[in-house]
Amino acid sequence: MSETRTVVEEFYRRLGSGDIERLGELFAEEIDWDIYGAEEVPWTGRRSTRAEAVAFFAALPDHLRLETFTVERILADGADAVALGRMSHVVKATGRTFASPFAFHLTVEDGKITRYVTFEDSLALARAFGAV
Repeated sequence: MSETRTVVEEFYRRLGSGDIERLGELFAEEIDWDIYGAEEVPWTGRRSTRAEAVAFFAALPDHLRLETFTVERILADGADAVALGRMSHVVKATGRTFASPFAFHLTVEDGKITRYVTFEDSLALARAFGAV
């Protein structure tokens, strides 16, 4: 099994168990992180450090109530991996549900995640936040 796949699988295992502090151990000190979407969604935008990544995952429960999060497949090629799946959350501020398929692109170098880019239905998320 490739190092990339092993790190990404461990990332989703820790995320699923809520082990946010240990999740941070999987990120490099400097990362290329981007979440596309509306400015009204509190977690969109760029991040560049391990600490910012940990803060992102720690803050999500302040805004969302998880209904489902399923990684259906992980595709790994060299340093890159893409996790494909489906998720559903309730936005706490509005009570609206956000459901979307997703693709997360992660890059692993020297055993650490150095890149994290999300692809989700950002319009549906903005609507759930009441931004559109």
